[in-house]
Amino acid sequence: MSLATYKKKRNFSQTPEPAESKKEAWQSRFVVQKHRASQLHYDFRLESGGVLKSWAVPKGPSPNPSVKRLAMAVEDHPLAYADFEGVITEGEYGGGTVMVWDRGTFKPENGDVESALKKGELKITLRGKKLKGSWVLVRTRGRQWLLIKHRDRYASDVDIALSAPTSVVTKRTLAEIAEDEGGDVRKAASGDPPGIPRRTRVLRRKGRRRAVWGAESSE
Repeated sequence: MSLATYKKKRNFSQTPEPAESKKEAWQSRFVVQKHRASQLHYDFRLESGGVLKSWAVPKGPSPNPSVKRLAMAVEDHPLAYADFEGVITEGEYGGGTVMVWDRGTFKPENGDVESALKKGELKITLRGKKLKGSWVLVRTRGRQWLLIKHRDRYASDVDIALSAPTSVVTKRTLAEIAEDEGGDVRKAASGDPPGIPRRTRVLRRKGRRRAVWGAESSE
């Protein structure tokens, strides 16, 4: 899907998402963005041909080679999107909270990215903060792909979405990002793992005390 599709879906006077990429030389970057929109999912993006090739991974990447994650191909995004962490205005396409969950560099293992994607199988080596080693994207049909970890020294049966749930850039949870940037805190918090430590901020409104999230408070 082209970058034109990305632009068509967004009103850049309303959303803080980037419209264009800065003219920089980006070298084979990847990013995984945790996104609590209508549903929680993870956006897996690879730099190629001046854009970010993108897939929505509902359950997030798994370092367990026996776990095959569904990855739905979506529209290309501008390179500048790799740095986007914040809140997309509710009512806009993808409205909700976005976190830079992981990022780093990658290299293709089976030829150039574009050719491999056309053939329906892209093998890559990731060098991220959380995701490392050899992976493969395999198309099953249409927009449906599978994201699978290869067996290597980085393979693990740990659920990394639970063990490493915060931003690699700011160390914030989804709820903290929403609170800091004017989003829906309760909606964002539903995308954080249960029991994760969160800030507790108490607001006073017309003489009443209430917690923004976390433990309930009396009014």
